Amino acid sequence: MENSSSRRNMLRNLVGGVAAASAGTLITSFDNPIDNSDSKLKNNIKHSVCRWCYNDIPLEELCVAVKDIGMGAIDLVGPKDWPTLQKYGLYSSMCNGAEISIEDGWNEKKNHAKLISNYTEMIPLAAKAGYVNIICFSGNKRGVDDEITWANCAEGLKKIMSLAEKHKVNIVMELLNSKINHKDYNCDRTPWGVELVKRTGSENFKLLYDIYHMQIDEGDVIRTIQDNHQYFAHYHTGGVPGRNEIDETQELYYPAVVRAILNTGFKGYLAQEFIPKGKEKAQQLAALKNGVKICDV
Repeated sequence: MENSSSRRNMLRNLVGGVAAASAGTLITSFDNPIDNSDSKLKNNIKHSVCRWCYNDIPLEELCVAVKDIGMGAIDLVGPKDWPTLQKYGLYSSMCNGAEISIEDGWNEKKNHAKLISNYTEMIPLAAKAGYVNIICFSGNKRGVDDEITWANCAEGLKKIMSLAEKHKVNIVMELLNSKINHKDYNCDRTPWGVELVKRTGSENFKLLYDIYHMQIDEGDVIRTIQDNHQYFAHYHTGGVPGRNEIDETQELYYPAVVRAILNTGFKGYLAQEFIPKGKEKAQQLAALKNGVKICDV
């Protein structure tokens, strides 16, 4: 992401949300988070938006705007904010709060005890609230060979996968670019992530294919989606270059990308994760609405 420090700070702040939610009572889970029958959107793909891109807008205001646009979900929301989403009939399409950080992940054994504890607590919470996706990160490579980091990730992840399978929850590792935004990040190519999925050996471990990040590190987005869609549980958008708005000013044509995703039979969520150019709330929300319409093929 363009402002990686903002998201890193947001992620760190949300780790404590797991314990906070444990003490409270969440609103009853639901299978159909929003009725879009009267929406002007086609909704052939489920629309979401990443919370951190609109941190200047109070969550309740964002929920109202998201509903007004016709979207059904918000991404990267931790347990303490799930009741707010549920209040507005919105879904948490990619939950966070169990990870340590983007840089410190499953590829280092020293992180395993903390991560296993966090995810063991988060998985039942997410399931109880009716959510199916929880994000995770590989961590930075730090000069370690791929064979070792694959082995470390798989060893740690296997210790939580039976619980994830029991609760029908997916643990989803995000693909991030290591060229510009997340220097040294380990899971920075689709083949690396796919190999980890195979080594982990669970239908409940998948990848988050971030279109922005993978356009930077490997390109060939549509062919990659066609060839590897069975390993992807979720998608993020973003304009290249600069994680800008996904309009005619950038190099990806999102209607074609979304059609390719739909042609694979994908039934999950596509979340907008671009940085709106405008400084005013109205400008930011107008950009979000435009991004959703561009992807609503």
